[in-house]
Amino acid sequence: MELRFSVNDFNEAKQVIVGGVNSPVRAFGSVGGTPIFIQSAKGYELFDVDNNTYIDFVQSWGPLIFGHCDGDIEDAVLQAVKNGLSFGAPTERETTLAKLIISFYEGIDKVRLVSSGTEAVMSALRLARAFSKKDGILKFDGCYHGHSDSLLVSAGSGCATFGTPSSLGVPEDLSKHTYVARYNDIDSVEQCFKSGEIGCVIIEPIAGNMGLVPADLEFLKDLRKICDKYNAVLIFDEVMSGFRAGKNGIQAYSEVIPDLFTFGKVIGGGMPMAAFGGREDIMRLLSPCGGVYQAGTLSGNPVAVSAGIAALCKIEQNPHIYAEMETLAQRLVQGLQKTANANDIALQTCVRGSMFGFFFNDGVVKNFDDAKKSDLKMFAKFHQEMLHRGVYFACSQFETGFICTPMNAEVIDRVLGCADEVFRAIK
Repeated sequence: MELRFSVNDFNEAKQVIVGGVNSPVRAFGSVGGTPIFIQSAKGYELFDVDNNTYIDFVQSWGPLIFGHCDGDIEDAVLQAVKNGLSFGAPTERETTLAKLIISFYEGIDKVRLVSSGTEAVMSALRLARAFSKKDGILKFDGCYHGHSDSLLVSAGSGCATFGTPSSLGVPEDLSKHTYVARYNDIDSVEQCFKSGEIGCVIIEPIAGNMGLVPADLEFLKDLRKICDKYNAVLIFDEVMSGFRAGKNGIQAYSEVIPDLFTFGKVIGGGMPMAAFGGREDIMRLLSPCGGVYQAGTLSGNPVAVSAGIAALCKIEQNPHIYAEMETLAQRLVQGLQKTANANDIALQTCVRGSMFGFFFNDGVVKNFDDAKKSDLKMFAKFHQEMLHRGVYFACSQFETGFICTPMNAEVIDRVLGCADEVFRAIK
């Protein structure tokens, strides 16, 4: 694998773009080496500026459930572009996308379209605080909900104290309203509620930002009960898992219904698109109906909405794809587990629908404390060696992988052949 042009492009980018990237994880800081600069993509493959080809398990961090350059989504975008890029006014397509989202999920009466997951979460939190009339937020260590100030907070000692800012520039006056509990630990949640006035709880019910770590079903049920007990709004952040883990995300695995949801990624079909929605009595507090203000010039952008409609319509017409992608994901992680065991390498794996994850770890991963015990040096070696063999996994141990519909068993077996070579080399 030759990366001469990628190296040159990265050096040039660093002259004008902070760190050379527009999202930090892309810099390959945790795995070493030079980030590959992409020229084009098709289906499950990426093509870089050095003419290398990669099997892509990142899929733009989740949105591309039908792979790169899907013909139906591409056609929808091109047709939309011909009619105008942006209007700053309502369109019928916004209503169509909203109806599709509501039809997939139980518990959503109304939605509001926005442009990013961060924006969706930020708005949902403001709405939840207005409804509960309490300022406190409870989040979980290892769950990522975007880069708004109140959520860039890590756990304090014992996970039952106020959170501490995990980014420079976050005022302590804001972070003091955020409590941080331990994922899959209901006792730590109860302690947080006893420590302060918490108005809302936000959780990734299928966490994808500490690696793939699903919430235990009993934990979600208990979380619902605690929120009801303390009159707190429960928010499921399904920006990543929505329409990815299953056609209705966590509802493919759990009957727990939150008060609000946030979505992104798949609902934009690869374009910038997100949404939040939920119960009518909460959503009607949103401007222009109520006093909670939220606005955006590009909210409901017609091109992005058209891509999202095409993606969700394809899902609606082909619900069997989730079973097929899960079969491929299981084939992949079971193969990785088998060859890791054969080489005495500790590995933990997980699958939820078209999402998969693996940790170089001796123990089962149930929360971020467990995830942080993983062998990060081993992951970095594995990532680099697989990249040299044309396999592109997420460039962090604490990210999730994705299957897309163009993949098949032959592709997975090619990857497993590469993995066997790598495990033999790095054990």
